[in-house]
Amino acid sequence: MAAPRRDTRGIVDAPGLFTRVRFRRRTPAEPLRPYVEHYWLIDWDLSESYATHVVPHPCVNLVFQRYADRPGFGEVAGVGLELFEQKLAGRGRVCGVQFRPGGFRPFTPERPATDWTDRRLPLAAAFGPTDAAAAALEPDGEDARVAALDAFLTPLLRAGPGTLARAELAMGLADRIRTDRTIRRVADFARAEGLSVRALQRLFAGYVGVSPKWVLLRYRVHEALERAASDAEVDWAALAAELGYSDQAHLVRDVTATVGVPPTAYAR
Repeated sequence: MAAPRRDTRGIVDAPGLFTRVRFRRRTPAEPLRPYVEHYWLIDWDLSESYATHVVPHPCVNLVFQRYADRPGFGEVAGVGLELFEQKLAGRGRVCGVQFRPGGFRPFTPERPATDWTDRRLPLAAAFGPTDAAAAALEPDGEDARVAALDAFLTPLLRAGPGTLARAELAMGLADRIRTDRTIRRVADFARAEGLSVRALQRLFAGYVGVSPKWVLLRYRVHEALERAASDAEVDWAALAAELGYSDQAHLVRDVTATVGVPPTAYAR
């Protein structure tokens, strides 16, 4: 069984967050693994409030959450277009499901992924009335929470062969963009995959929720932020060239627009 990934891409100041909360990733049940990247579990008990920030991945999350001042509830969190902030205070718990880019559509086959983009909607908006939030949040045991998430999701995987095939294609293409640094232009990528640009855009709209260009740019920013957080001596001009930017200034603009500060300030 493959372990969940260990990188912290997208989490702004991951060390600061991890000193304040207990954060874990867990692998879902076997039938869910083609579509679900991992589960993520967070518990905290804070004497002082803390604001955590995330540069969202191009994927949908289900988020079951309980805070000190409100009962547990569940949300569908579509691909976030902007920096996400969440204030944590007192005691709380979150049990999240991170789908692979393109992996949520098989659970809601009648709705395109753009229906969820940049929106946080009650769980019932996707799946109708459910007690899944209580089932996921109430157990103190981590294994019991994972089992509750498995039990909720497995029956919802009901898409037909056509939807599953399109989802698998979208997931594969999105993963190529994430891992292949030679991909620089959407038109070249589409041609290499035997698709027109328009066909690729339609596929991503329906299954990922954002355009292939947006995915390409977001993964570039993730990489730049990861380097800034882990390497005190980043050669920004060389990194810009490696990530396919025309120049260092272009990289600086993208990072600054995403997190609000230039990469050198972020690194400090």
